[in-house]
Amino acid sequence: MKMRSVLGVAAVLAIAPAGGSWAEETYKIGSSLGLTGYGSLTDGHWRDGLELAIAAVNAKGGVLGRKLELVYEDNKSTPQQAVVVYRKMMSEDKVVAFDSGCISAGNFAAASFVTKAKLPMFLCSILPRLPDEQKWAFSYLPPPKFEIESRYEYLKNKTDIRKIGILGDPSPYGMLMRNIAVEEAKNYGLEVAANESYQQDDADFSVQIGRINTAGAGAIIMIGQGNAVITTANNIKQLGLTKMLLLGSIQERDLLVEAGQILGEQFLFPSPLIQLAVDDIGMITDPKARAAAEAFLTPLKAKFGSKVDSSQASRAWDSLQMMAQAMEAAKTTEGTAVRDAFEKIGPYVGAGAPYDFSPEQHVGITKNPYVIAYVKDGKLAIKYDGR
Repeated sequence: MKMRSVLGVAAVLAIAPAGGSWAEETYKIGSSLGLTGYGSLTDGHWRDGLELAIAAVNAKGGVLGRKLELVYEDNKSTPQQAVVVYRKMMSEDKVVAFDSGCISAGNFAAASFVTKAKLPMFLCSILPRLPDEQKWAFSYLPPPKFEIESRYEYLKNKTDIRKIGILGDPSPYGMLMRNIAVEEAKNYGLEVAANESYQQDDADFSVQIGRINTAGAGAIIMIGQGNAVITTANNIKQLGLTKMLLLGSIQERDLLVEAGQILGEQFLFPSPLIQLAVDDIGMITDPKARAAAEAFLTPLKAKFGSKVDSSQASRAWDSLQMMAQAMEAAKTTEGTAVRDAFEKIGPYVGAGAPYDFSPEQHVGITKNPYVIAYVKDGKLAIKYDGR
C-alpha cells in the first residue's frame, strides 16, 4: 500500500490552489523502507528522521518555492519487494530522488534501473556494488570497518581477551562485515576461533554460541541488526556464560537497552554520540556538532519523547537536509544537476555525524564516529571512547 508523509500532505493541502492539483505543487521524495520484517525497527526510525526533516524544510519555505512530500513504501525487508516499490514510486509518484532505508539487498536490487533513470539515491545502507550505480548513490552509513575497529580496539586495549567468535547473519551487509571482521582480527592481535551464522527468523542460537564457547572464545562479535541480539543475550544467560562478552552491532536504542538489562556490562556495543545524547547532550562537546544535534533533537523529542532512538533518525535528517541544499544550489530537481551539486557541498557538520562527500567519495562518514557504550540504569553510557 502506498504511504505518504502526513506532514508533507497536510502542508501541501494547505497551500493548494482552489480547483488545482496539489500534487503539482510538491517535489516528491521516495523512500523504500523495511517497515515489516527484520528491518522494521531500524527503517522506522529512518522514516521518522525523514518526516521531521521535511517538516523543517517546508517550514522554511520548501525547496525552490515548492514544498517537499515524502512518499514511502514498505519493502517488507526483502529485495523482491524493494524492486516492486521502487518501480511504483518512479512510475506512479514521479519522485525526483530517493532517500531509502537500511535494507542493502533491496537497494542493490533496484540500483540498476534507478541509475538508468538518473535519479539520485541517498541511502542508509552500503553502496551498490557496480561503479556506474555508485555514481548515483550516496551512503550515510558509517563504513562497516568502523564498527569492527571500535570493538577490536576495546578488546585489545581494555581486556585480556584474544580469542573471539563471530556470529553473523547472511545479509549483504552482514557478509561484508564478517569478511572485514576476519581480515582485521590479526591487526589487533585477535584470533577468530569460530565463525557462526544465523538466520533472522531463528528462535535460538544456543548451538552456535556453544560452539563459540567450546572454541575458547572470550567474546562474541555479533554482526546483524534486529531482535536477534535479544535472542543471543538470552541464550548467553541461559547457558550460564557469565564471563562471555557480547559485542553487538549498531542497533536501535530499545533493543540495546533490553539486551543490556539481560546481560548487564557483559553487553557492549558501538554507538554514535547522537544516540547517547538523547540521555545527555553534554556528551557532544564540539560547538557546531552540538548545535546540529540540538536542532534535530528538539523536534525529535517533541514528537516522540525522550526514549526515542536518534542514531538512524539523525542521519536520515541529515540526508534530507543536504539533499534540499543540493537542490537549491542546482536550482533544479533534475537528477544529474542535483547529484553534481551534492558532490560539491563539501564538509558538513550534521546531527548524526560530520560528512565529507565528493565526486570520488560517496560514503560521507570518513572518521570513526563510534564510542563503545553499555547500558547503565536503563540509559546508554560511554564505556570506552578510545582513551
